[in-house]
Amino acid sequence: MTHPANPLRQPKAVWAVAFACVISFMGIGLVDPILPALSSRLHATPSQVELLFTSYLVVTAVAMLITGWVSSRIGAKRTLIAGLILIVACAALAGSAGSIGGIVGFRAGWGLGNALFIATSLAVIVASASGGFAGAIILYETALGLGIAVGPLLGGELGAISWRGPFFGVSVLMAIALVATVVLVKPIPKPAQPTGLAEPIRALRHRGLLIMSLTALCYNWGFFTLLGYAPFPMNLGPHQLGYVFTGWGVLVALFSVAVAPRLQRRFGTAPTLYANLAALAVLLAIIAVRVKSPATIVVAVIVAGAFIGINNTLTTQAVMSVAPVPRPVASASYGFVRFIGGGIAPFAAGKMAEHLGAAVPFAIGAGTFLLAIVVLRTGHRDLAAADRSQLAGEVEPAEPTPVGELLHVGGTGHPDTRPPVVVAVDGGPASEAVTSAGVRLARALGAPLELVHVQEMEVVGEDAVHWEELNRARGMVQDRLRELDRLGVSATGHVLRSVSDHGHVGTLIARHANAVNAALVAIGSPTHGGYAALIDRSASRRLVTDANCDVLLVHPNGGGARAGAGA
Repeated sequence: MTHPANPLRQPKAVWAVAFACVISFMGIGLVDPILPALSSRLHATPSQVELLFTSYLVVTAVAMLITGWVSSRIGAKRTLIAGLILIVACAALAGSAGSIGGIVGFRAGWGLGNALFIATSLAVIVASASGGFAGAIILYETALGLGIAVGPLLGGELGAISWRGPFFGVSVLMAIALVATVVLVKPIPKPAQPTGLAEPIRALRHRGLLIMSLTALCYNWGFFTLLGYAPFPMNLGPHQLGYVFTGWGVLVALFSVAVAPRLQRRFGTAPTLYANLAALAVLLAIIAVRVKSPATIVVAVIVAGAFIGINNTLTTQAVMSVAPVPRPVASASYGFVRFIGGGIAPFAAGKMAEHLGAAVPFAIGAGTFLLAIVVLRTGHRDLAAADRSQLAGEVEPAEPTPVGELLHVGGTGHPDTRPPVVVAVDGGPASEAVTSAGVRLARALGAPLELVHVQEMEVVGEDAVHWEELNRARGMVQDRLRELDRLGVSATGHVLRSVSDHGHVGTLIARHANAVNAALVAIGSPTHGGYAALIDRSASRRLVTDANCDVLLVHPNGGGARAGAGA
């Protein structure tokens, strides 16, 4: 039998890269609390200080075009290490610099390192995981949320000592992560087909991808105006700014993981994004009107974190849904365009504030959010079609396996028209107990037994990942079938493919159970905590709601509770 998966039971390699992810994501808000201090200590104008964002993000944008080419030729581990080395060196040099120009230059090198790192970190975590793919993704989500939330807090605390503190802090922490990565992470096989250098640019010829990328460019202009320039009119010290952007980061992480998928299921991708972008436009308009009120800006920035979290997840999911190219290529194309917008906006905000007044950058930012709605509206049909495909289980162009396709992977081959007992297996804590319960019920009812495993695809923050290989999914079901065969139990095994969020697993299992007129469905009860409990409860609820038969929720200790149509 497959051993139960525990989100925390991962190899040291996964923990090493997850730690590096935390530090990398800290960089998003790390420098916010020290921007005013840099301006005063180094006698620089706000627009000059904003070049810290511009150099970092523009270089990241351009580097996104080559990261796939590099990684596919030298391997993911070497790409990861190269990125970490650059971050360690450039962060330390930025802390040692004596002028704003020096810091800006070293931030550019930091941006190159970060591009190499973020392009491969998720792939390395997934490839190195042995404690369950869901557990690896949960760790990545946690690292993302922790980094975004803690970055401003650490920046504020270290920045209160010296403006150099945040830079040296990142360098030391990333050096620890670098050593751990070199020692603990094993080399990962290169892809059979290397990525072409021009593929990300050629991909922008596809209408759906171009529309989503231009939407993201407009959105990132407003987003980085808020993130990069808002600290100046707040008139707060590093400590206070750290607390403000920590509150912002907590909401970004929470709404990205927990709220965005629910809104997408309830209202659809396009309507949710329209409302979300409009809300962000209103918040920036409020800041523009009340730019002389620090309290108003503080509240608006923190609240904006919720809408930014939603937008980050749904925009990335939409890109991956409409792009008719492989996901790494789509991600590189999209990243290139959106980071260009994010890189130019803070510098432009500083210049506009110097010459036209502090309210103007925020008014322009509100306008770019509204422009994003107009651009997105031209791709409404593509987004609606992607939503329908997800729900109906239609084929995604860039993937070889259709969403929702039932793949027979083993077991008895003869047809049996009796209503079966369907057992959902996932290698989780309750998997063995679920299978045992299914065997007992099938025998009691005189029904055939079917094992179903869902191969999932997940969007995490601003990244899309296929977090379980098909061969691994097949192998898990086949191992369980062999174990049942040794016990004299006949069963058939299937793999289903899901996309977008864990709750969709429940819908696919329910759809299959209804199609075969199942007598009952058995599935593991969500008993573990954190993100895992959240996503598992989502799957269970959808299954109970959508299935026409009874659903048995089985605990790891073998206990169960029946729910559903016949309960």
